Amino acid sequence: MSTTFDRRTAIKGILAGTVSLGVPTDLFALAKPEEESKSDAMLKGKINHSVARWCFNDFDIETLCSEAKKIGITGIDLVGPKDWPVLKKHNLVSTMCNGAELNLVDGFNDQKFHEQLIKNYTEMIPLVAEAGYKNLICFSGNTRGKTDEEGWNNCMLGLQKLIPLAEKHNVILVMELLNSKINHKDYQCSKTSWGVELAKRINSENFKLLYDIYHMQIDEGDVIRTIQENHKYIVHYHTGGVPGRNEIDETQELNYSAIMKAIANTGFTGFVGQEFIPKQKDKIASLKKAIAICDI
Repeated sequence: MSTTFDRRTAIKGILAGTVSLGVPTDLFALAKPEEESKSDAMLKGKINHSVARWCFNDFDIETLCSEAKKIGITGIDLVGPKDWPVLKKHNLVSTMCNGAELNLVDGFNDQKFHEQLIKNYTEMIPLVAEAGYKNLICFSGNTRGKTDEEGWNNCMLGLQKLIPLAEKHNVILVMELLNSKINHKDYQCSKTSWGVELAKRINSENFKLLYDIYHMQIDEGDVIRTIQENHKYIVHYHTGGVPGRNEIDETQELNYSAIMKAIANTGFTGFVGQEFIPKQKDKIASLKKAIAICDI
């Protein structure tokens, strides 16, 4: 994570103007594709590529979409309704929608947040579907002394109230795995096994996991085998160089080419989102290199 700007800060800004704005559904019809937004890149096609909006907040959304399209990226992660028309204009997909969550620490594992969370997600799920999107992010929240069993039970209590609506609209509620060692201390869904157990208990194709490779390398390692054994519960992946969450090139410890091959070999057809914080001055060049590394 950056010391001056992190995902918590980004989400505070992103949340403003999503559910609370009551974005009119006919706004999406105003966005028309640009002919010049066609991709200039020729990629191999085994991996569907996206990029996390918050990591490139130095660029306005129009610029990021335009540059991403040139690289061959087809989706933008962590974008709410107010920016969906811009994505549509560039023929890009909102690959991991957000805006219904409260934050990263106050989540479904605590019943005192359920009323607001259920309200937010009840409003957001139909918007995601109407826009033609599928994945909507959610978070466990911090443990605050709760046992695993308490966390699972509380998450089930809240999420099961939303699953019928998600199933009706063909939207997947996606809980992200975050490390609790460095970046998100006390976060409860910090191990793949914890998230998989919750998914087994909910037992719906409309609840899945976001496997963040960066986070899980920090908290548990054994990335490729974990993906191979648990891929049916995973609907989306995020990248990031370890340590530091910067470029995914030779400056860090993970072999992303091998990881991408393992993901592709599971038959995965979703998206891999670049969620690293560029250190290099030319941030778009860093993004382009990351896509090249993952284009197996």
